[in-house]
Amino acid sequence: MTNSNEIAIIGGGICGLALALNLHRLGISCRVYERAPEIKELGVGITVLPHAMREFTALGVGDEVLKTGIENVESCFFNRFGQLIYKEPRGKLAGYEYPEVGIHRGRLHLILYRAVLDRLGPNAVVTGRECVSVEQDSGGVTVAFREFPGGAALPPVRAAAAIACDGINSAIRKTFYPGDEIKFAGINTWRGVTRRKPILTGKSYMRVGSILTGKIVIYPIIDNVDGEGNQLINWMAEIKQETRAKNDWNQPGNLESFFHIYKDWTFDWLDVAGMIRSADQILEYPMVDKDPVSQWSFGRVTLAGDAAHPMYPRGSNGSAQAMIDARTLADCLKQEGDVPKALKAYEAARCETTAKIVRTNRESPPDFINIKVEELVGDKPFGNLDDYITQDELRALSENYKKIAGFSVADVTRR
Repeated sequence: MTNSNEIAIIGGGICGLALALNLHRLGISCRVYERAPEIKELGVGITVLPHAMREFTALGVGDEVLKTGIENVESCFFNRFGQLIYKEPRGKLAGYEYPEVGIHRGRLHLILYRAVLDRLGPNAVVTGRECVSVEQDSGGVTVAFREFPGGAALPPVRAAAAIACDGINSAIRKTFYPGDEIKFAGINTWRGVTRRKPILTGKSYMRVGSILTGKIVIYPIIDNVDGEGNQLINWMAEIKQETRAKNDWNQPGNLESFFHIYKDWTFDWLDVAGMIRSADQILEYPMVDKDPVSQWSFGRVTLAGDAAHPMYPRGSNGSAQAMIDARTLADCLKQEGDVPKALKAYEAARCETTAKIVRTNRESPPDFINIKVEELVGDKPFGNLDDYITQDELRALSENYKKIAGFSVADVTRR
């Protein structure tokens, strides 16, 4: 058994790697244990909101994130007939200190991974380690692992604390909440990436339609992907249906499952149907979360990121909150010499804040503007939108959502 005063971080995703960098920044020894046999570029797109960019910048990788992705300069809301409802500036153009960036999730992950290896050393991330259990006593924790894949038992690890950054299906969370269930409300999503010419400004984030009748979110994540001026466009189709059958994370997306909703979506500014048909790949995901819990920290063990507060993947706030978790947790461990007290201080700072965001994502999705207009106008094109709702009223709705979700300009400036 390895005896160590290190912090054992269970999970090498965005949260776990960000925590490692934050702990290293403060001189706290740590090591990351990741289930996957190797860290590689996977997934589709993700939006890094200004409050997440603040955290990446503090870790010294903000410039690389911006260089690797595409800065979003505007957010545009359209109905499913391609009519513009509302648009607003984003990032620095909206008054934030930091930009908003669309980026390939796999590339963002690798930026953090390379930074951890560079700063903490080549052995800072141990792959192929699936956490089986965590036991603790007054002096530390003992983490049991098995090989993945394969399942062979591996020597346990002794550490000062164990931090569960192992996602929505966290093995550590299940030890404290064995009856914990994933919540599915009938919303399924299909995500893809398509190579094509830039849309609108080439730096636009677009929400088209609503979950009531069919919605798609579109934004660019890689510029000049082929040397011919085309971008890699990320898109996510989303629909709420009366169904108990949720999409399978482990299955590739099937075009026939959802394309009928979008087959006639051809606008003068974008052929949505053609973009979907031309996708390099399609993945399917269920829109799921878990009910908030009131306790994350149990002695020398605590939860972070999606293990603590899994939320609907809407509005790109999940990764931002994970980044804030990582910084807050590291600061608490530095400021409080007693580990259990530090983990409780972290819980007090973050638990209720993120619970509110989980509930907000359920009740007031980011496409609430589209839903509101559809309710007022009906499922049909509008003539003069001001006859139903003004731009000032739409702007007020947008600003209120940002306050509720914790990323208004004032919130981000406050840190």
